[in-house]
Amino acid sequence: MDIDYDAIIIGSGVIGAAINFELSKKGWKTLNIDRNSVAGYGSTAASCAIIRVHYSTFDGCALAYEGYHYWKNWSDYLGISNQMDLAQFIECGCMIYKTENNNYLKTIIERAEELSIPFEIWNSEEIKRRLPIVNPHKFGPVKTLDNVEFGKHNNQNLQGAVFFPTAGYINDPQLSAQNFQLAGEKNGGKFQFNSSVDKIIIKNGRAAGVRLSDGSNIYSKVVVNVAGPHSMKVNEMAGVEKDMNIKTKALKVEVSHVSPPNGINYEEDAFVISDSDIGCYSRPETGNHILIGSEDPECDERIYVDPDNWDENFTDQWKTQLYRQAQRYPELPLTSEVKGVVSLYDVADDWIPIYDKSCLPGFYMAIGSSGNQYKNAPVAGVLMSELIEYCEQGNNHDEIPLKLHLKYIDREINLGFYSRNRSINLESSMSVLG
Repeated sequence: MDIDYDAIIIGSGVIGAAINFELSKKGWKTLNIDRNSVAGYGSTAASCAIIRVHYSTFDGCALAYEGYHYWKNWSDYLGISNQMDLAQFIECGCMIYKTENNNYLKTIIERAEELSIPFEIWNSEEIKRRLPIVNPHKFGPVKTLDNVEFGKHNNQNLQGAVFFPTAGYINDPQLSAQNFQLAGEKNGGKFQFNSSVDKIIIKNGRAAGVRLSDGSNIYSKVVVNVAGPHSMKVNEMAGVEKDMNIKTKALKVEVSHVSPPNGINYEEDAFVISDSDIGCYSRPETGNHILIGSEDPECDERIYVDPDNWDENFTDQWKTQLYRQAQRYPELPLTSEVKGVVSLYDVADDWIPIYDKSCLPGFYMAIGSSGNQYKNAPVAGVLMSELIEYCEQGNNHDEIPLKLHLKYIDREINLGFYSRNRSINLESSMSVLG
């Protein structure tokens, strides 16, 4: 059997393209295969592309802070500044309200202090000064629109917030994946679009390539599953799910795209906000708009779907998010014009990704990104390239997990944290803002 490639990477979203870039830098002959027509077309294009450094877990926080530095130095990192337009990191900062739901940010503050991440404590007056449109009242617990108590506050104010200046968003997430593609191609990496994988080829007890829907076979030394919402189906093709304690599934999500209150330049003056009191996160958007997403409060239905057969229309969730945000911004226009994004998350059982090998030698996974891993794409590429080399050199990652040095923040993390065989991590917030 002739080997066509060293690595076949299934998926060319931002993480799949990042893995191509990092492996091709090491001299690997790589091929990304994607059912879509261009890189970054699927979940990546639909991402709010928030770059934040706060997490409830130490490892999550460390990886995110490391990832921030890649975005901060995007052009230098890729080495393609003169070849094409680059995605832009809008470093507007991120504010997280202190609420009962997040234990008033005690854990997040501890993590930030452990990792020397800069932050500021804001009281209600400072929040109002920075964003005058804010209603500081407490509305929680989060409710659905049919609850008679919806929109009523209890005459108490929120206890302030924590602001992380080293945060923001990427203005064009699809372009960021295409930036990775160009950088990978400069190293010899290849991309094949409009192609679907039907089968994982197994020879002599290890992954050896893929069969496409047109019947053609492509052979490789390793196969990497970065198929996003289709990751569970690719795992089924490889027969590896039986070995996994943590699994993934496709979750339908909606993001509302609305105008801000009159008289405010939200794009210039606002920032990323996590507001668990109303169950929403938000960020500024090009053209002076607000993107509003759900923080997945317990009262909301989670709609898990077959990624090949699902309803791509908006539901009442769009309106719910708009009205929840209007609690915080009383002058927010309550439009009936539905704008935004309907897409899928690839959600792991505890909303922490799986960056790991599998029980099938030569088959690797970067899955369960849960909508919160866009920010980590560059360092995830580094992580997976190091993990693949570690395992292919004969090391047993299950028994002796790889320890990865994070060069920007000079820390070391144990990649067993992202194992398919871990127990449910109880430190996780079990949400997109985890």
